Amino acid sequence: MDPAATLVEIEAIKQLKARYCRFLDAKDWTAWRALFTDDFISDTSRAGGVVITGADEFVAFLRSTLGSPSKPTVHQVHAPEIEVTSPTTARGVWALQDVVRLGPGLNLAGYGHYHETYVKIDGEWRIKTSALTRLREDLFNAVLSVRITDRMRRAGSVLARRMAG
Repeated sequence: MDPAATLVEIEAIKQLKARYCRFLDAKDWTAWRALFTDDFISDTSRAGGVVITGADEFVAFLRSTLGSPSKPTVHQVHAPEIEVTSPTTARGVWALQDVVRLGPGLNLAGYGHYHETYVKIDGEWRIKTSALTRLREDLFNAVLSVRITDRMRRAGSVLARRMAG
């Protein structure tokens, strides 16, 4: 692939990721679902989450956890490192900063990276896999901010699994 064509493909992937953030934060679940392959895999296990296989399952999970208007989110991605590996495949790493309202007076500010793969289907790029890693998480409200350490995150994950099962 010549350098100009590669840059066009990289720009298309940047637009895909921009729509990912906008549709997620706007809670436009139908448009957001269209950004993924049917066999999409989300892996947030290194950030204390779970592995979810299937785009429909992933969208349903996020809709159930973040879909309420009382849980606004802000996802900002930047500094993309995108490599087009063939005319129909690519991979990328994005720096991430997000804010999620967990409940009244309690918010999470997260910092990390998305590690993703992409495939081009019928002329359109889609996200095939996404792994989230976290560098830092802070719980905050108008009065207090607390950094969440890895140990605290692991303990919270264990507690959440016990309460769920």
